[in-house]
Amino acid sequence: MLNNIRSKQVILIAAIVLLVGFLFSRDVKGLIKPKDKAEAMPVNGQAAASSAAPQITIEEISTTAKNLVSSSIAKDINALEITFKSASGTEKVASAKLLAQKWDDVEQAAPSAMYLEVVANNEATLSNWLNAGNRFLKAFDNSAQDSLVQPTMLQKANNAFTKALAIDSSSNDAKTGLGITIVNGLGAPMSGIAMLLDVVKKDPKNLKANMQLGMFAIKSGQFDKAIIRFNDIISNIKATPDAYFYLATAYENLGKKTEAIDAYLNSKKLAANPTLSKWIDKKVVELKK
Repeated sequence: MLNNIRSKQVILIAAIVLLVGFLFSRDVKGLIKPKDKAEAMPVNGQAAASSAAPQITIEEISTTAKNLVSSSIAKDINALEITFKSASGTEKVASAKLLAQKWDDVEQAAPSAMYLEVVANNEATLSNWLNAGNRFLKAFDNSAQDSLVQPTMLQKANNAFTKALAIDSSSNDAKTGLGITIVNGLGAPMSGIAMLLDVVKKDPKNLKANMQLGMFAIKSGQFDKAIIRFNDIISNIKATPDAYFYLATAYENLGKKTEAIDAYLNSKKLAANPTLSKWIDKKVVELKK
């Protein structure tokens, strides 16, 4: 029986962890079905990222992403890429910035991140490396079903935040980003958690660090701690749809169905997304049985 309960928890957690790609800090056009997400997520919540991660070129990433946008957008990007390839110096950096923005406009984080990395390598400022790192993390979240792209995105995020931290060792944004990459597979998870805890100690209302700590509590089965963390976020930092969603997940895993339903419905109300609403409606029906 215990094994059965644990199995259900693992499947649910896997689906929830990946659903953050929909909820966390971005506007989204669609949502992968929970079943698909559960099948794609490693059970331990860590990416298969290591020094052996495949090296993927900017051209390969761009080619894949063009299949996900309209032909007119792809045509515009082709023209910009021709300019980028023939440019040098400041003109090449300016061209990379245009391409990053163009890919951002159509919600394609991976190619955007690759071009932001070009910018940061040429203009090595704190903000440029943070921008690249954050976009790589977004691409990591979005590429859960791609075993080739995902580890590369995580490694590149780790590299970007490491370089950001080298520029400013006091940057909470750099520490948070680096901690996230470590927790997700690039090092001992507890060292990443320690980094995130240090950020929260210095900045108690840091939303991103607090969210990551709450998510880790869920992945590690510490649902009581997750409930405390997400309730604190909702009450004292910001009541976001993702905070309510994870709070609902923690309640559900503890068998607190009434509390879980309330939290899910609050998430639905704040997100105002038809796809998520449909998923939550089904979940609420299940919990009421």
